[in-house]
Amino acid sequence: MEKKYNPYENMLAVLEEAAGKLGLCRDDYIALCSPERELTVSVPVVMDDGRVEIFQGYRVQHSSVRGPYKGGVRFHPEADIDEVKALAAWMTWKCAVVNIPYGGAKGGIRVDPDLLSTKELARMTKRYVAQILPIIGPEQDIPAPDLNTDGQVMAWMMDAYSMLKGYAVPAVVTGKPLEIGGSLGRVEATGRGVVLTLMSYLEKMGLAPDNMKVAVQGFGNVGSTGAKLLKENGFSIVAINDVDGSVYNPDGIDIARALDYAQRHHKTLAGYTEPGLTKISAAEFWALPVDILFPAAMENQINEDNAGSIKARIVLEGANGPTTVEADAILNAKGVDIIPDILANAGGVVVSYFEWVQNLEAFTWEEDEINKKLAVMMKKAFTEVWHVSKEKKVPLRMAAYMVALDRVVRARNLRGVFP
Repeated sequence: MEKKYNPYENMLAVLEEAAGKLGLCRDDYIALCSPERELTVSVPVVMDDGRVEIFQGYRVQHSSVRGPYKGGVRFHPEADIDEVKALAAWMTWKCAVVNIPYGGAKGGIRVDPDLLSTKELARMTKRYVAQILPIIGPEQDIPAPDLNTDGQVMAWMMDAYSMLKGYAVPAVVTGKPLEIGGSLGRVEATGRGVVLTLMSYLEKMGLAPDNMKVAVQGFGNVGSTGAKLLKENGFSIVAINDVDGSVYNPDGIDIARALDYAQRHHKTLAGYTEPGLTKISAAEFWALPVDILFPAAMENQINEDNAGSIKARIVLEGANGPTTVEADAILNAKGVDIIPDILANAGGVVVSYFEWVQNLEAFTWEEDEINKKLAVMMKKAFTEVWHVSKEKKVPLRMAAYMVALDRVVRARNLRGVFP
Protein backbone atom coordinates (compact mmCIF):
# COMPACT_ATOMS: atom_id res chain seq x y z
CA MET A 1 0.00 0.00 0.00
CA GLU A 2 1.31 3.45 -0.93
CA LYS A 3 2.36 5.50 2.07
CA LYS A 4 0.07 8.42 2.88
CA TYR A 5 2.06 11.53 3.68
CA ASN A 6 0.34 13.90 6.08
CA PRO A 7 1.55 17.44 5.35
CA TYR A 8 0.23 18.75 8.66
CA GLU A 9 2.35 16.25 10.58
CA ASN A 10 5.34 17.38 8.49
CA MET A 11 4.65 20.99 9.50
CA LEU A 12 4.35 20.07 13.19
CA ALA A 13 7.63 18.16 13.13
CA VAL A 14 9.52 21.18 11.80
CA LEU A 15 7.69 23.51 14.20
CA GLU A 16 8.69 21.39 17.21
CA GLU A 17 12.32 21.33 16.11
CA ALA A 18 12.39 25.09 15.52
CA ALA A 19 10.85 25.72 18.94
CA GLY A 20 13.52 23.53 20.54
CA LYS A 21 16.34 25.40 18.82
CA LEU A 22 14.84 28.74 19.94
CA GLY A 23 14.68 27.46 23.52
CA LEU A 24 10.92 28.00 23.74
CA CYS A 25 8.80 26.33 26.39
CA ARG A 26 5.68 24.55 25.19
CA ASP A 27 3.37 27.26 26.55
CA ASP A 28 5.02 29.71 24.13
CA TYR A 29 3.92 27.88 21.00
CA ILE A 30 1.29 25.30 21.93
CA ALA A 31 -1.49 27.50 20.51
CA LEU A 32 0.29 27.40 17.14
CA CYS A 33 0.11 23.61 16.96
CA SER A 34 -3.61 23.78 16.14
CA PRO A 35 -5.58 26.11 13.86
CA GLU A 36 -7.69 28.77 15.53
CA ARG A 37 -10.66 27.79 13.38
CA GLU A 38 -11.54 24.98 10.96
CA LEU A 39 -14.66 25.25 8.83
CA THR A 40 -15.97 22.42 6.66
CA VAL A 41 -18.87 23.32 4.38
CA SER A 42 -21.22 21.57 2.00
CA VAL A 43 -21.35 23.29 -1.39
CA PRO A 44 -24.45 22.34 -3.42
CA VAL A 45 -24.30 23.23 -7.12
CA VAL A 46 -27.00 23.05 -9.78
CA MET A 47 -25.18 21.44 -12.69
CA ASP A 48 -25.84 22.32 -16.31
CA ASP A 49 -28.02 19.23 -16.77
CA GLY A 50 -30.26 20.26 -13.86
CA ARG A 51 -29.08 17.76 -11.23
CA VAL A 52 -27.64 18.93 -7.91
CA GLU A 53 -24.13 17.87 -6.93
CA ILE A 54 -22.55 18.40 -3.51
CA PHE A 55 -18.89 19.38 -3.12
CA GLN A 56 -16.88 19.45 0.11
CA GLY A 57 -15.31 22.81 0.93
CA TYR A 58 -12.89 23.98 3.61
CA ARG A 59 -11.53 27.17 5.14
CA VAL A 60 -8.90 26.87 7.86
CA GLN A 61 -7.63 29.88 9.83
CA HIS A 62 -4.37 29.05 11.56
CA SER A 63 -3.28 32.23 13.33
CA SER A 64 -4.45 35.83 13.66
CA VAL A 65 -1.72 36.84 16.12
CA ARG A 66 0.03 39.20 13.67
CA GLY A 67 -2.97 40.40 11.67
CA PRO A 68 -5.89 39.24 9.49
CA TYR A 69 -5.81 35.73 8.09
CA LYS A 70 -4.38 35.42 4.56
CA GLY A 71 -4.24 32.47 2.21
CA GLY A 72 -5.32 30.99 -1.08
CA VAL A 73 -8.18 28.78 -2.18
CA ARG A 74 -7.46 25.66 -4.24
CA PHE A 75 -9.71 23.44 -6.34
CA HIS A 76 -8.36 19.88 -6.42
CA PRO A 77 -9.87 16.37 -6.35
CA GLU A 78 -7.56 15.34 -3.48
CA ALA A 79 -8.03 18.41 -1.29
CA ASP A 80 -8.70 17.42 2.32
CA ILE A 81 -8.67 18.97 5.77
CA ASP A 82 -5.11 17.90 6.65
CA GLU A 83 -3.74 19.43 3.46
CA VAL A 84 -5.63 22.69 4.03
CA LYS A 85 -4.54 22.81 7.69
CA ALA A 86 -0.90 22.43 6.67
CA LEU A 87 -1.17 25.07 3.97
CA ALA A 88 -2.80 27.48 6.44
CA ALA A 89 0.05 26.98 8.93
CA TRP A 90 2.67 27.45 6.22
CA MET A 91 0.98 30.77 5.38
CA THR A 92 1.45 31.88 8.99
CA TRP A 93 5.18 31.19 8.76
CA LYS A 94 5.45 32.63 5.27
CA CYS A 95 3.85 35.93 6.25
CA ALA A 96 6.03 36.12 9.37
CA VAL A 97 9.30 35.34 7.62
CA VAL A 98 8.79 38.23 5.16
CA ASN A 99 7.39 40.33 8.01
CA ILE A 100 4.02 41.37 6.61
CA PRO A 101 1.10 41.93 9.04
CA TYR A 102 -0.94 38.81 8.31
CA GLY A 103 -1.63 35.44 9.86
CA GLY A 104 -2.17 32.25 7.87
CA ALA A 105 -5.29 30.71 6.35
CA LYS A 106 -6.15 28.42 3.46
CA GLY A 107 -9.24 27.20 1.66
CA GLY A 108 -10.15 24.49 -0.77
CA ILE A 109 -12.88 22.56 -2.52
CA ARG A 110 -12.59 18.85 -3.24
CA VAL A 111 -13.30 18.96 -6.99
CA ASP A 112 -11.72 18.30 -10.36
CA PRO A 113 -12.31 21.68 -12.03
CA ASP A 114 -11.60 20.21 -15.47
CA LEU A 115 -14.86 18.26 -15.20
CA LEU A 116 -16.99 21.38 -14.64
CA SER A 117 -18.17 23.92 -17.18
CA THR A 118 -17.36 27.60 -16.68
CA LYS A 119 -20.91 28.25 -15.46
CA GLU A 120 -20.73 25.35 -13.00
CA LEU A 121 -17.39 26.63 -11.66
CA ALA A 122 -18.86 30.10 -11.21
CA ARG A 123 -21.89 28.76 -9.34
CA MET A 124 -19.72 26.53 -7.14
CA THR A 125 -17.33 29.38 -6.32
CA LYS A 126 -20.10 31.80 -5.41
CA ARG A 127 -21.90 29.25 -3.26
CA TYR A 128 -18.62 28.47 -1.49
CA VAL A 129 -18.25 32.19 -0.69
CA ALA A 130 -21.79 32.25 0.70
CA GLN A 131 -20.92 29.28 2.93
CA ILE A 132 -17.72 30.82 4.37
CA LEU A 133 -19.06 34.42 4.39
CA PRO A 134 -19.23 34.75 8.21
CA ILE A 135 -15.48 34.25 8.63
CA ILE A 136 -13.98 36.19 5.69
CA GLY A 137 -13.64 39.90 4.95
CA PRO A 138 -10.98 42.55 4.23
CA GLU A 139 -10.21 43.00 7.94
CA GLN A 140 -10.74 39.35 8.88
CA ASP A 141 -9.60 36.83 6.24
CA ILE A 142 -8.52 37.64 2.69
CA PRO A 143 -8.51 34.71 0.21
CA ALA A 144 -6.34 34.55 -2.91
CA PRO A 145 -5.63 32.21 -5.87
CA ASP A 146 -3.92 28.87 -5.41
CA LEU A 147 -3.84 25.56 -7.27
CA ASN A 148 -6.40 25.52 -10.13
CA THR A 149 -7.77 28.95 -9.22
CA ASP A 150 -6.95 32.26 -10.88
CA GLY A 151 -8.03 35.86 -11.35
CA GLN A 152 -11.40 34.82 -12.79
CA VAL A 153 -12.18 32.74 -9.70
CA MET A 154 -11.17 35.68 -7.50
CA ALA A 155 -13.50 37.92 -9.54
CA TRP A 156 -16.38 35.53 -8.83
CA MET A 157 -15.47 35.46 -5.13
CA MET A 158 -15.28 39.25 -4.92
CA ASP A 159 -18.62 39.57 -6.73
CA ALA A 160 -20.38 37.06 -4.47
CA TYR A 161 -19.09 38.71 -1.30
CA SER A 162 -19.98 42.18 -2.60
CA MET A 163 -23.52 41.16 -3.63
CA LEU A 164 -24.15 39.60 -0.24
CA LYS A 165 -22.83 42.72 1.52
CA GLY A 166 -24.68 45.13 -0.76
CA TYR A 167 -21.67 47.15 -1.91
CA ALA A 168 -18.37 46.57 -3.76
CA VAL A 169 -15.60 45.16 -1.54
CA PRO A 170 -12.47 44.78 -3.70
CA ALA A 171 -10.20 44.16 -0.69
CA VAL A 172 -11.96 40.91 0.28
CA VAL A 173 -9.67 38.92 -2.06
CA THR A 174 -6.34 39.46 -3.78
CA GLY A 175 -5.09 38.14 -7.10
CA LYS A 176 -8.02 39.82 -8.88
CA PRO A 177 -8.01 41.06 -12.48
CA LEU A 178 -6.80 44.64 -12.85
CA GLU A 179 -10.25 45.81 -13.94
CA ILE A 180 -11.73 45.18 -10.48
CA GLY A 181 -8.88 46.28 -8.25
CA GLY A 182 -6.11 43.79 -8.93
CA SER A 183 -2.47 44.76 -8.68
CA LEU A 184 0.09 45.05 -11.42
CA GLY A 185 2.78 42.39 -11.02
CA ARG A 186 0.61 40.01 -8.97
CA VAL A 187 0.38 37.17 -11.52
CA GLU A 188 4.17 36.92 -11.80
CA ALA A 189 4.89 37.69 -8.15
CA THR A 190 5.41 34.17 -6.77
CA GLY A 191 7.70 33.10 -9.61
CA ARG A 192 9.54 36.42 -9.46
CA GLY A 193 10.03 36.05 -5.70
CA VAL A 194 11.47 32.56 -6.17
CA VAL A 195 14.06 33.87 -8.63
CA LEU A 196 14.91 36.87 -6.45
CA THR A 197 15.53 34.51 -3.53
CA LEU A 198 17.72 32.23 -5.62
CA MET A 199 19.78 35.21 -6.81
CA SER A 200 20.30 36.30 -3.18
CA TYR A 201 21.48 32.77 -2.35
CA LEU A 202 23.92 32.70 -5.28
CA GLU A 203 25.25 36.11 -4.27
CA LYS A 204 25.98 34.84 -0.74
CA MET A 205 27.62 31.70 -2.17
CA GLY A 206 29.71 33.63 -4.69
CA LEU A 207 28.14 31.78 -7.62
CA ALA A 208 26.98 33.01 -11.04
CA PRO A 209 23.88 31.71 -12.84
CA ASP A 210 25.62 31.37 -16.20
CA ASN A 211 24.52 28.05 -17.72
CA MET A 212 23.49 26.52 -14.39
CA LYS A 213 21.12 23.70 -15.31
CA VAL A 214 17.61 23.67 -13.87
CA ALA A 215 14.89 21.01 -13.81
CA VAL A 216 11.39 22.43 -13.28
CA GLN A 217 8.66 20.27 -11.74
CA GLY A 218 5.26 21.82 -12.45
CA PHE A 219 4.54 24.21 -15.29
CA GLY A 220 1.63 26.19 -13.89
CA ASN A 221 1.83 29.84 -12.92
CA VAL A 222 4.81 29.51 -10.56
CA GLY A 223 6.80 27.00 -12.63
CA SER A 224 6.28 28.74 -15.97
CA THR A 225 6.92 32.26 -14.65
CA GLY A 226 9.95 31.05 -12.71
CA ALA A 227 11.31 29.21 -15.78
CA LYS A 228 10.91 32.33 -17.92
CA LEU A 229 12.67 34.58 -15.41
CA LEU A 230 15.41 32.02 -14.75
CA LYS A 231 16.09 31.85 -18.49
CA GLU A 232 16.26 35.65 -18.65
CA ASN A 233 18.84 35.58 -15.84
CA GLY A 234 21.16 33.18 -17.66
CA PHE A 235 20.04 29.78 -16.34
CA SER A 236 19.49 26.83 -18.68
CA ILE A 237 16.16 25.00 -18.23
CA VAL A 238 16.94 21.44 -19.30
CA ALA A 239 13.86 19.54 -18.04
CA ILE A 240 10.20 20.15 -17.29
CA ASN A 241 7.80 17.79 -15.56
CA ASP A 242 4.05 18.45 -15.59
CA VAL A 243 0.87 16.40 -15.17
CA ASP A 244 1.38 14.83 -18.60
CA GLY A 245 4.96 13.64 -18.10
CA SER A 246 8.56 14.80 -18.31
CA VAL A 247 10.66 16.23 -21.14
CA TYR A 248 14.43 16.71 -21.25
CA ASN A 249 16.83 18.58 -23.49
CA PRO A 250 20.44 18.61 -22.20
CA ASP A 251 21.17 21.65 -24.39
CA GLY A 252 18.34 23.66 -22.84
CA ILE A 253 14.63 23.87 -23.60
CA ASP A 254 13.32 26.79 -25.67
CA ILE A 255 11.27 28.29 -22.84
CA ALA A 256 9.56 30.95 -24.95
CA ARG A 257 8.39 28.26 -27.34
CA ALA A 258 7.31 25.93 -24.52
CA LEU A 259 5.36 28.72 -22.82
CA ASP A 260 3.58 29.59 -26.04
CA TYR A 261 2.69 25.92 -26.59
CA ALA A 262 1.38 25.50 -23.02
CA GLN A 263 -0.78 28.60 -23.30
CA ARG A 264 -2.35 27.21 -26.47
CA HIS A 265 -2.84 23.68 -25.09
CA HIS A 266 -4.69 24.05 -21.78
CA LYS A 267 -1.51 24.88 -19.82
CA THR A 268 0.16 21.50 -20.47
CA LEU A 269 3.14 20.36 -22.54
CA ALA A 270 1.47 17.14 -23.74
CA GLY A 271 2.64 16.63 -27.31
CA TYR A 272 5.27 19.37 -27.17
CA THR A 273 8.37 18.79 -29.33
CA GLU A 274 11.52 20.67 -30.26
CA PRO A 275 14.94 19.62 -31.63
CA GLY A 276 16.89 17.60 -29.06
CA LEU A 277 13.90 17.05 -26.75
CA THR A 278 13.17 13.58 -25.38
CA LYS A 279 10.52 12.16 -23.08
CA ILE A 280 11.79 10.69 -19.81
CA SER A 281 10.16 8.93 -16.87
CA ALA A 282 9.40 10.57 -13.53
CA ALA A 283 12.20 8.55 -11.91
CA GLU A 284 14.66 9.79 -14.55
CA PHE A 285 13.48 13.38 -14.03
CA TRP A 286 14.28 13.39 -10.30
CA ALA A 287 17.72 11.84 -10.93
CA LEU A 288 18.86 14.28 -13.62
CA PRO A 289 22.41 15.70 -13.28
CA VAL A 290 21.29 19.31 -12.80
CA ASP A 291 22.47 22.15 -10.57
CA ILE A 292 19.01 23.20 -9.39
CA LEU A 293 15.80 21.26 -8.87
CA PHE A 294 12.79 23.59 -8.86
CA PRO A 295 9.64 21.86 -7.53
CA ALA A 296 6.68 24.13 -8.32
CA ALA A 297 3.66 21.83 -8.16
CA MET A 298 2.12 19.96 -5.21
CA GLU A 299 3.28 19.15 -1.68
CA ASN A 300 5.21 15.95 -0.81
CA GLN A 301 6.66 15.50 -4.31
CA ILE A 302 10.18 14.98 -2.95
CA ASN A 303 9.96 12.11 -0.50
CA GLU A 304 11.99 9.20 0.85
CA ASP A 305 11.30 7.23 -2.33
CA ASN A 306 13.09 9.64 -4.68
CA ALA A 307 15.28 11.88 -2.48
CA GLY A 308 18.20 9.47 -2.59
CA SER A 309 18.41 9.68 -6.38
CA ILE A 310 18.45 13.50 -6.55
CA LYS A 311 21.74 14.84 -7.93
CA ALA A 312 20.94 18.56 -7.82
CA ARG A 313 23.07 20.72 -5.53
CA ILE A 314 20.18 23.10 -4.79
CA VAL A 315 16.46 22.49 -4.27
CA LEU A 316 14.49 25.68 -4.87
CA GLU A 317 11.01 25.23 -3.42
CA GLY A 318 8.43 27.06 -5.53
CA ALA A 319 5.60 24.83 -4.29
CA ASN A 320 4.21 24.72 -0.77
CA GLY A 321 5.59 21.78 1.21
CA PRO A 322 7.13 19.91 -1.73
CA THR A 323 9.67 18.08 0.48
CA THR A 324 8.72 15.65 3.25
CA VAL A 325 10.54 15.59 6.58
CA GLU A 326 12.14 12.25 5.65
CA ALA A 327 13.37 13.62 2.32
CA ASP A 328 14.65 16.76 4.04
CA ALA A 329 16.91 14.64 6.24
CA ILE A 330 18.19 12.64 3.25
CA LEU A 331 18.99 15.78 1.23
CA ASN A 332 20.64 17.55 4.18
CA ALA A 333 22.85 14.49 4.74
CA LYS A 334 23.89 14.65 1.07
CA GLY A 335 24.85 18.32 1.42
CA VAL A 336 22.02 19.62 -0.76
CA ASP A 337 21.02 23.20 -0.01
CA ILE A 338 17.23 23.57 0.22
CA ILE A 339 15.88 27.09 -0.27
CA PRO A 340 12.61 26.62 1.65
CA ASP A 341 9.08 27.28 0.47
CA ILE A 342 8.06 29.67 3.24
CA LEU A 343 10.88 31.96 2.11
CA ALA A 344 11.30 31.26 -1.59
CA ASN A 345 7.66 31.42 -2.71
CA ALA A 346 6.54 34.27 -0.44
CA GLY A 347 6.57 36.76 -3.32
CA GLY A 348 2.93 36.01 -4.05
CA VAL A 349 1.69 36.94 -0.60
CA VAL A 350 3.96 40.00 -0.51
CA VAL A 351 2.34 41.40 -3.66
CA SER A 352 -1.07 40.27 -2.39
CA TYR A 353 -0.32 42.47 0.62
CA PHE A 354 0.49 45.32 -1.77
CA GLU A 355 -2.80 44.73 -3.60
CA TRP A 356 -4.75 44.76 -0.33
CA VAL A 357 -3.09 48.02 0.74
CA GLN A 358 -3.88 49.60 -2.64
CA ASN A 359 -7.52 48.52 -2.32
CA LEU A 360 -7.80 49.96 1.19
CA GLU A 361 -6.20 53.20 0.03
CA ALA A 362 -8.24 53.27 -3.24
CA PHE A 363 -4.96 53.99 -5.00
CA THR A 364 -2.91 52.21 -7.69
CA TRP A 365 0.87 51.74 -7.66
CA GLU A 366 2.97 51.42 -10.82
CA GLU A 367 4.38 47.97 -11.65
CA ASP A 368 7.98 49.14 -11.43
CA GLU A 369 7.36 50.41 -7.90
CA ILE A 370 5.73 47.09 -6.93
CA ASN A 371 8.61 45.02 -8.32
CA LYS A 372 11.16 47.21 -6.54
CA LYS A 373 9.31 46.90 -3.23
CA LEU A 374 9.08 43.13 -3.74
CA ALA A 375 12.82 42.86 -4.43
CA VAL A 376 13.66 44.85 -1.28
CA MET A 377 11.41 42.71 0.94
CA MET A 378 12.56 39.38 -0.49
CA LYS A 379 16.24 40.28 -0.15
CA LYS A 380 15.76 41.51 3.41
CA ALA A 381 13.94 38.31 4.37
CA PHE A 382 16.62 36.13 2.79
CA THR A 383 19.40 38.04 4.54
CA GLU A 384 17.72 37.59 7.94
CA VAL A 385 17.27 33.85 7.36
CA TRP A 386 20.84 33.49 6.06
CA HIS A 387 22.26 35.15 9.19
CA VAL A 388 20.31 32.83 11.48
CA SER A 389 21.40 29.83 9.40
CA LYS A 390 25.06 30.75 9.78
CA GLU A 391 24.87 31.88 13.41
CA LYS A 392 22.97 28.82 14.62
CA LYS A 393 24.55 26.41 12.12
CA VAL A 394 21.18 25.14 10.87
CA PRO A 395 19.83 24.55 7.34
CA LEU A 396 17.94 27.38 5.64
CA ARG A 397 14.55 25.75 6.25
CA MET A 398 15.13 25.57 9.98
CA ALA A 399 16.46 29.12 9.99
CA ALA A 400 13.35 30.36 8.18
CA TYR A 401 11.08 28.61 10.67
CA MET A 402 13.09 30.04 13.56
CA VAL A 403 12.77 33.59 12.21
CA ALA A 404 9.04 33.14 11.61
CA LEU A 405 8.25 31.36 14.87
CA ASP A 406 10.19 33.91 16.91
CA ARG A 407 8.11 36.74 15.40
CA VAL A 408 4.79 34.99 15.98
CA VAL A 409 5.64 33.97 19.56
CA ARG A 410 6.81 37.51 20.41
CA ALA A 411 3.50 38.86 19.11
CA ARG A 412 1.58 36.19 21.03
CA ASN A 413 3.40 37.04 24.27
CA LEU A 414 2.78 40.76 23.82
CA ARG A 415 -0.96 40.21 23.24
CA GLY A 416 -1.37 37.53 25.88
CA VAL A 417 -4.01 34.83 25.94
CA PHE A 418 -7.59 36.17 25.85
CA PRO A 419 -9.24 36.60 28.30
